[in-house]
Amino acid sequence: MKRIAAFALVTTAAGLLVGLSPTTAAGASPAADPAQAARGADRLVDAKPPALYASAKDAFQRDKVVEGQGGLNYVSYTRTYSGLPVYGGDFVVVTDAKGGVLSTSVAQEKVLNVGITPKISAEKAAEVARAQVTEATGTSTPRLTVIAEGTGRLAYEVVAEGTNNGRESKMHVFVDALTGEVVEKSDEVVDGQGNSYYNGNPVTIGTKAPNPPTTTTYSMEDPGRSGIRCGGQNGTTYTKSSDSWGSGSGTDLETACVDALFAVGKEWDMLRDWLDRNGINGTGGGFPARVGLNDVNAYWNGSYTNFGHSQDNKRQATPIDVVAHEFGHAIFQTTPGGSTGSNEKGILNESTGDIFGALTEHYANEPAGLDTPDYTVGEGVNLVGSGPIRYMHKPSLISGNPDCYSSSVPPMEVHAGAGIQNHWFYLLAEGSNPTNGNPVSPTCNSSTVTGIGIQKAGKVFMGALNRKTSTWTHSLVRKASLEAAIQLFPGSCAEYNATKAAWNAVNVPAAANEPTTCNTSGNDFSVTLNPASATVQAGQQATATVATQTTSGTAQGVTLSASGLPTGATASFNPSSVTSGSSSTMTVSTSASTPSGAYPITVTGAGGSATHTATFTLTVGSGGGTCSGKQHTATGTLSSGSNAYQPGTSGFQVTTSGTHTACLDGPNGTDFDLYLQKRNSLGLWSTVASGTSAGPDETLTYNGTSGYYRYRVYAYSGSGSYTLGYDAP
Repeated sequence: MKRIAAFALVTTAAGLLVGLSPTTAAGASPAADPAQAARGADRLVDAKPPALYASAKDAFQRDKVVEGQGGLNYVSYTRTYSGLPVYGGDFVVVTDAKGGVLSTSVAQEKVLNVGITPKISAEKAAEVARAQVTEATGTSTPRLTVIAEGTGRLAYEVVAEGTNNGRESKMHVFVDALTGEVVEKSDEVVDGQGNSYYNGNPVTIGTKAPNPPTTTTYSMEDPGRSGIRCGGQNGTTYTKSSDSWGSGSGTDLETACVDALFAVGKEWDMLRDWLDRNGINGTGGGFPARVGLNDVNAYWNGSYTNFGHSQDNKRQATPIDVVAHEFGHAIFQTTPGGSTGSNEKGILNESTGDIFGALTEHYANEPAGLDTPDYTVGEGVNLVGSGPIRYMHKPSLISGNPDCYSSSVPPMEVHAGAGIQNHWFYLLAEGSNPTNGNPVSPTCNSSTVTGIGIQKAGKVFMGALNRKTSTWTHSLVRKASLEAAIQLFPGSCAEYNATKAAWNAVNVPAAANEPTTCNTSGNDFSVTLNPASATVQAGQQATATVATQTTSGTAQGVTLSASGLPTGATASFNPSSVTSGSSSTMTVSTSASTPSGAYPITVTGAGGSATHTATFTLTVGSGGGTCSGKQHTATGTLSSGSNAYQPGTSGFQVTTSGTHTACLDGPNGTDFDLYLQKRNSLGLWSTVASGTSAGPDETLTYNGTSGYYRYRVYAYSGSGSYTLGYDAP
């Protein structure tokens, strides 16, 4: 059945060395009132536009509002289906400084339609999750979840903690609630690699002064950057009687903490001054660092960063790019959509760490030491004795790391796969043939790319991260970054063109509904269709909602048209012109002479200096239906999620007891439902029989008494024309 509808900071004088306090960057655009941004986004969400793929069983909850660059705000939402959380159903609404909606970032691709009764127990799901780590110490309580895969997949979400192949692990596992198979798993503990004792001498870090009588010692806790502190493996912050820290030795752990605090302090300031982000977590907070890990590695475990040492044990892994890499994972985790998910999302997470490492190195611009600005990863720590662990300008310099995207990348080991987005970022920042001393970078399509500089590239990348959803792919990053480039640099197309050229140069394919053009007027819009296809019999109609959104600048008039129609078919729009941000209903009508076949219909929106298209695939059958020979026949056309009453809302009268039979013939490829309702003595209608199987066609039979009856036809998913035939006593 279906549903019911420091570097060694060696100081020569005692005293508190405090880092910079967060301030608004000079010249930064004023941010909107978050409450105003949220109101604008909530109005859109409450309307449940087609772009959100909402069903009657969906509910939305606003998560948070993050203020970003250029007065933009990013309002993230989570989704539930029949009260269950939906993994992959989250989305982000981007608003301007006045709370006007600019765009939405939605990974879900279909309306959900899934049963919510599991066939395996929660205990079994926990057992399956425990088996995903080599030594599990415990699991969370399994949580029943709907995965936004196709029309939905019921699964348990379980976190298994312990160690995996000797390393700390917090493994998030989704277990199919019907079959018990592992749908997806990802480790919250993110491996990294790095360098250390690195930044010249002396350096200034933020430390906390004694506060008698409560404390009488200094501590390696940054009072100007909430949550930033450093200590050993037990999590206790290092303290001492003086405010002079570290010996400058590569093996000294106190020195390692100096380097870690120096690096994360520079990253914090870079986020503030270049990217308009408030702290590591976006809301003015950060996370602790630990040093002394007995491993040739460094990692972020979801709560703190942890740093080990080089293979020859001569250096701690705390250079700028490694520290910024690990805290980059924290940024990835605290932007919308979180950090757990598919292997491809893990690849993009690793690359995110590398990009923040490069951004922080360039912001710090250390003239001395071992970590001067570049686009190599881990060159200072020389982790395993073979130099950098990744090259952003040409990833293939490391064996097994591809320069170009292909279908083999998403399942690849995450550090190797990180090269694709790294390569894109280098091309965006520096171009393919830099003239500033940086190396030449190959392109996969033999194109020449002109860079926009690392600061602008960072803005585009941060704008994309602020649109991240729980399901994240290279193509979705491409789409998000193109939207960011348009919205962050209104009136200029150089940033959009470079962003697109860099993605093309690494062979990342375009995403559906990504911006395809830029115009210098600063006003632009997008066009999307829901549904994007329909199947009808010759002589029937299909409908779709044509949704437009303002992607940059101000709203503008958009005129709609359609081309590529088959013989005998026409298309109309109601209304034929809209203001971007509004929707129209397209009706495609076929005739009895329309030949069978599949037809790609191009829907065009023209407004100002911009024109955008979307494709509607119409499949026409040979005609005929399964409902014939009935006393009464009614026809109509429905769009997805709508319903109609036949022969009308007031129904029809039956004066004797007997059997009702009905047959519904809906468009192929849809899911239409049929309900028989009867009016009671209070004048209220209640359902007495229904046909709710999965598919376009339904039948029902009901033995009833005299009274008033009516049929309700409901388009659960899909759109098009239907025929209802029914017999009454």
